[in-house]
Formats: sequence, structure tokens, C-alpha cells
Amino acid sequence: MNGEKQTDGPNSAHERIDALLEKIAVQQAETGAQMARTDAKLDQLAKMYGGVGNNQGAVAEEFYYNSLKANPVLDGIHFDVIDKNTTRSHAGLEDEFDLVLINGRDVFVVEVKYKVHKHDLERLVSTKMPNFRHLFPEYGDRRQHFALATFHIDDTLKAEAHAQGVTVLQRKGDVIETLPG
Repeated sequence: MNGEKQTDGPNSAHERIDALLEKIAVQQAETGAQMARTDAKLDQLAKMYGGVGNNQGAVAEEFYYNSLKANPVLDGIHFDVIDKNTTRSHAGLEDEFDLVLINGRDVFVVEVKYKVHKHDLERLVSTKMPNFRHLFPEYGDRRQHFALATFHIDDTLKAEAHAQGVTVLQRKGDVIETLPG
């Protein structure tokens, strides 16, 4: 006690705290590495299963495109042109339309889904329809028709689509259409 600082020896409180902090840092590094491995696995699974959904959608698009290209008739209307995956951007608005069929009097916009869900119908009516009209003003003088093309839709949703004036295209050999009301 002659002016010397007193410690608890090699296991002083400061040394114990330093050792504990070092142990925590090692554990955090191990946890971070495990989280990185888990994130990589989740990314791989998301790509794999997201890819399945994208592949199914691509199959549906190819089916409807090929069918309508071979017989470009919807709602008894013959079309001269069919465009696939048409994207347009104007004044900060951009949208993509799966299939667009055109003739001198009509334009038919077809949104293709492997399986239609309620939000798909809502998106078509609330977003796709107004976006098409805004992005393609050159078709403003033509009758505009909108459709959902799908491999599966439940009867309630089909009735709801028809009530909103949306044609539903279903697969059955060749393209089969069910028209609103």
C-alpha cells in the first residue's frame, strides 16, 4: 500500500471483462458466419422455387402465345398482329403486357398467369388497364378488351372477372375462352 495500485492479481475484474468481451466477439463472428451460410442456402432455395414459378408462367405464356398466333381470334374478333411481352415506358410510368392482339378496330390485352389469384384480377383492373391506356394512346380510338389467360382459375374468381368485363381464357386443347355476361 505504498502508493501502489492494488489489483486482484491475474484475475482482476478488468481482465475478466476483457476475456468475456473477447469470447463474445468470437461467438458473434461464428454467428455471423452461420447466418451468411443460412442466407446463401435461402437464396439458393428462393432461386430454385422461384424458378419453378417462373417456369410455369413461361409455359403458360408460350401455350397462349402459340395458340393465339395459330388462331388469332378472341371474342369472335380476328386479329392481324400479336405481340408478346410488350414493355413501354413514358413519363416515369413503365409496364409490361404479356400478349397484345391488334387489328384496325380492336386491341385485346391478355395477362397470362399459370394460376390466377384474386390479386391478379385486381392488378389487371386497377393497374394494367389504366397503364395500358396511358402508355398506348395510339389505341385510344379502338375498342379495348382485357383478359386473364390461365391454366387454373376457380369458378368464383372467374365469375368476378366476368362481372368486371374481363374475358377469361382457359386451356382445353386449343384456347378456350369464356366471355363476360
